[in-house]
This record gives sequence, C-alpha cells and structure tokens, in this order.
Amino acid sequence: MHFTSEISSDGITQRGFSLDGVPGVLWQLDDRPLDGRPLVLLGHGGGGDKLGVAERARRCVGRYGFAALALDAPGHGERPRTAQDERFVTEVGELLAARRPISAWVARHTAALAERAVPEWVAALDALDGTLGAAGERLGPVGFWGLSLGSVVGIPLTAAEPRIAAAVFGLTGHAAQAEAAQRVGVPLEFVLQWDDELVPREGALALYGSFGSREKSLHANPGGHLEVPDFEVAASERFLVRHLGEGRDDRADRA
Repeated sequence: MHFTSEISSDGITQRGFSLDGVPGVLWQLDDRPLDGRPLVLLGHGGGGDKLGVAERARRCVGRYGFAALALDAPGHGERPRTAQDERFVTEVGELLAARRPISAWVARHTAALAERAVPEWVAALDALDGTLGAAGERLGPVGFWGLSLGSVVGIPLTAAEPRIAAAVFGLTGHAAQAEAAQRVGVPLEFVLQWDDELVPREGALALYGSFGSREKSLHANPGGHLEVPDFEVAASERFLVRHLGEGRDDRADRA
C-alpha cells in the first residue's frame, strides 16, 4: 500500500494510496492511531468513484471515531475504462432516465466487475492489516457499507471475508446474487426503495430472503433508486456503530 497524497481538514486526514494499481482512500482522525479502531469499507455506486463516498466517510470518522476505506471499482474513477465500461455508464444513465429496470447485459457486467473487485478489497485489507502489524497495532472490527453497485461487490466480499462483522446492502436484487447471499451470515441491514426504477421490488425482496444472516432487517421507503432518505443513511450508520462499537476518543486520554 503506497500512500500518494495526504489532506487534513476539520480533524480528519484523507490519505490517497495505490495498491497494485488500484487507487483508494483511507480516512482517519488526525494524529490518532488506527490500533483497534473500527474500520468501515465504503463501496461506491455505478458510475461513481471512491471520492463519491467522501462525505459519508468523513461523517463516520468525525462523528463515530471510525476509520474508513474506499477503492475505485474496476472501470471507475482513476482506473482505465474499456469500451464495455463506457457502455455500462451510458446504459445505466439511459435506464434511469427511462425508468426501466437493469438490463441483462448490465447485470452480467456488474457481476464480472465484482469478480475482479472482491480480491482487490481483500488485498487492501491484507495490506492495511500488515502495515498496522508492522507498527505494533491491530486491525479493529470491520464493517461494509455499499448500495447498488456497492452491494454487487459487497455481498460476495462479505461472504468470502471473515474479517467483516456487519454490513449494509441494498438497491440490488438479481437471482445470480442469491448464492453469495446465502453465505453471508453477519448482521445486516438491507435498504429497498419501493419505487426503484432499476431494481424490481420482487427481485430485491427475493435477495433479502436469500441472506443467511440470523440478524437482518429490511428498510423500505417510497421513492426511486436515487431517492434513499437521509434518515435511512443515518440509521445504517448507527447500525454499524451498534455492531462495531465507536472509536475511542484519544483526546480524553491526553487531557
């Protein structure tokens, strides 16, 4: 993990890095160790990038004392795009504008993208774990937050990665995701928009039913794919606090 930039504001440090050509960002409190601090992995949506979740990352760090990590998905952000990647972004925009569900081609493309992205997230966790270990620190409890494309990546990642202890998914629901969902056993929240123009309600409900978690809750609200209420996002953050714990406030130790 090679750190390439560092910006600090309002007590939060944002550190850009590259890992085997995959760009990412780590957010943490200024001058505070990561040792044992909860870490949230933030998956961005289709057509977005790692900085698209910066506001959420800063809230998790500043309000709850977490650290946060985001990666550019294949074909997104600073990563090169293939002709198929360009077609994906264009088609998703057209489907949203026409209020039509995700096409079979888009579903296949995102599934292939997830196959590439999952090992990249595991490698990022390994690298951070190794960096902390070399400094005599340890990785804290890990959670995942990601909707839409973030969930397409996050579901198989959580199924495969034992370090993830809780997850927030939503705005997705394809039959091909059921197998990975069955292997997810951590506590989770699933966000559903009742009038989602990209993801048919029946598919999202079926995917929710597939999760193997004993503790899971469905959060449904009226509105389209891009209309998740702010209070729902805040509720998902509190869910992660309940399961990961809040980061300690080192300022009290220094008083």
